[in-house]
Amino acid sequence: MVAKTRKQTGKSPATQADRDRSPLVSPPGKSTVRRPGREGKAFSSSHPNGLSGIGHKLGLTPSAVARLGVTLLLAALTGYLHWHHLSQLFENDRHFSHLSNLEKEMAFRTEMGLYYSYYKTIIEAPSFLDGLHMVMNDRLTEYPLVINTLKRFNLYPEVVLASWYRMYTGVMGYFGIPTKMCWSINRGEGLTPVDSCEGMGDPAYFYVTCVFLLNGAMMSLFFIYGAYLSGSRLGGIVTTMCFFFNHGEVSALPFPSASVSAEVNFVLQSSASLSGCKTRNPSRTAMVALGVSNLCFMLPWQFAQFVLLTQVASLFASYILGYLAAAKMQSILVTHMITLGICFILMFGNSMLLTSFYASSLVSIWAIIALRDRFAQVFKPGIITWVCRIYFSFMFCFFCPFQAHISGLIKSKFTSYKDFHTLMYTCAAEFDFIELETPVRYLKTLLLPINMLVVALIAWRSILLVLFPLPFPVSLDYRTVCGLVALQLVYHSLQLVAFAVLAVLIMRLKLFLTPHMCIMASLICSKQLFGWIGERFKHQIGVFAVMAIMAVQGVANLQAQWAIIGEFSNLPQEELLTWIQENARPDSVFAGAMPTMASVKLSTGRPIVNHPHYEDAGLRSRTKLVYSMYSRMSGETVKRNLMKLGVDFFVLEDSWCTRRTRPGCSMPEIWDIEDHQNIGKIPLCTHMSRNSRPHFTTVFSNDIYKVLKVPKATKDLR
Repeated sequence: MVAKTRKQTGKSPATQADRDRSPLVSPPGKSTVRRPGREGKAFSSSHPNGLSGIGHKLGLTPSAVARLGVTLLLAALTGYLHWHHLSQLFENDRHFSHLSNLEKEMAFRTEMGLYYSYYKTIIEAPSFLDGLHMVMNDRLTEYPLVINTLKRFNLYPEVVLASWYRMYTGVMGYFGIPTKMCWSINRGEGLTPVDSCEGMGDPAYFYVTCVFLLNGAMMSLFFIYGAYLSGSRLGGIVTTMCFFFNHGEVSALPFPSASVSAEVNFVLQSSASLSGCKTRNPSRTAMVALGVSNLCFMLPWQFAQFVLLTQVASLFASYILGYLAAAKMQSILVTHMITLGICFILMFGNSMLLTSFYASSLVSIWAIIALRDRFAQVFKPGIITWVCRIYFSFMFCFFCPFQAHISGLIKSKFTSYKDFHTLMYTCAAEFDFIELETPVRYLKTLLLPINMLVVALIAWRSILLVLFPLPFPVSLDYRTVCGLVALQLVYHSLQLVAFAVLAVLIMRLKLFLTPHMCIMASLICSKQLFGWIGERFKHQIGVFAVMAIMAVQGVANLQAQWAIIGEFSNLPQEELLTWIQENARPDSVFAGAMPTMASVKLSTGRPIVNHPHYEDAGLRSRTKLVYSMYSRMSGETVKRNLMKLGVDFFVLEDSWCTRRTRPGCSMPEIWDIEDHQNIGKIPLCTHMSRNSRPHFTTVFSNDIYKVLKVPKATKDLR
């Protein structure tokens, strides 16, 4: 327990005319289209303000405005509940409000700690522009290199949050309004008291609060998207319930990350992508909306390109199946290309963008569609053409010679191929195949059965369309509605399959799969799919029954999360960071395990030579040299490696020497894949834990960490 004592107060209609039928809707009955000349009469007598005024401008009836208001109110409520849920979980798990500034920084682990360090740099700089210049000319992250971190990392969320923080504290300071409350925390057990601050004026508190507010906005958008896709507000409720009940599959713990803004933007991007398919020739407005949403999605998140790759592949499959016209598909591809080029410029020429599978897929699919007439001359119509299109697309996409680490990772999943870098990925549980318990948990909350039923119905009706065309003539308006509904459902089904494949191969990517499964679950409320049940009342009773069954396991999952009560404490790392701050020179260079190096840079401001952003080829090479400490090489060889990098101190962790997630996955065993000549020898890290001499000197040690001083490099090594 801790004691908390107050200390101080701080300062054209949507059409698909080329199709005559749709498998996903019922035959047309009595028309519900209002006769010409009747629109807008309900608003002709006055010009109301507020939501009614918006409805007047949009041409909505009073009842439609009321339904819109209820939908937005429910969306806001679900957003608030998600924000409160995450905030409470994080506080319960970390006791964040009682942590000192150093402890709060230590709570940002691995890559998040690295990203938070740039947020800290900008807010502590004399001005915002000075801070921006510092992160664009960073000399601490990959010593002795000077790198532009806006080029190397997806830092725009941290830059935006830092600008908001500076504006907030500046305005509050101008008006003399206190922004935080500080306390003296008695930690007990002979530990020295620490100061802890609450309030938006505290940098870490501001950062975490904004991240959780973004999570709340994401849930509001999920509700709206589920309601839109299913055509029912009940569908939005099903989406949010599924998300809450399966929250542990999205994130094991509520970890604050500004990259959640990318997830918010992905919902908007998906909506913009489908809206671009509504017209025969997509409007400029729709394509601009798609481009802006693409940009907002790609800039904050390094994995956005993989999501967009699956999206483009799903749209291409929809084109092959005939649900998407060639002109629409080409317009969408060109918009993606332009957005990718703009993102490339805004990230100062990040080569990973243009050498990604996503970029190559855009070019290859566009070429296939542009040359479709020549394909038709060479191949007979039908299944052969489909197979050839898909074959050439995958040839372009997956045999792209760039991003070798991704290619190696994929290769290792299907063959016995192994090397140092692929094992660094695959030995981590989050990069392994999905665990068997995950589908079991999906099964218990009915998320998996519901998705299987929905996809099966969509696939069945699509097959029926091909085998048994509609025997009656249909109007253009009916084809328009049917075509749009069919495209939406088929696209989302294909997207779900793509996400499922990614999650099966790499467990970490189930963060794509789970939210999409929640959105797809909303379709149990869709009249287009489940109109055969009968009248609306029966359908809704069935949905409520399903929700009740879901809640049995779902509520148990929530209670398990709420029952997590902890208090963040990492005294060994606190001692390490305190020693570095007090004893190491400001220009002393450190090397060690990637997660620890992120904390060293964040909390001490000392230069480091490696960090957790393992996607960069140069960084992987540097990390491999650093991790030779955990190989079976000689101490002299490892010392020379570290001297070449200019390292002054190496932070040795015994756990990295002995930890073994499964056979073949301890660090010495990973090195054995490439260092054959030393197989069978005792790992160097084992020697160092006993006695670091004669190659290094131990200058600090505790139960977890040991700091080894590296001799200065001679001229011949420089």
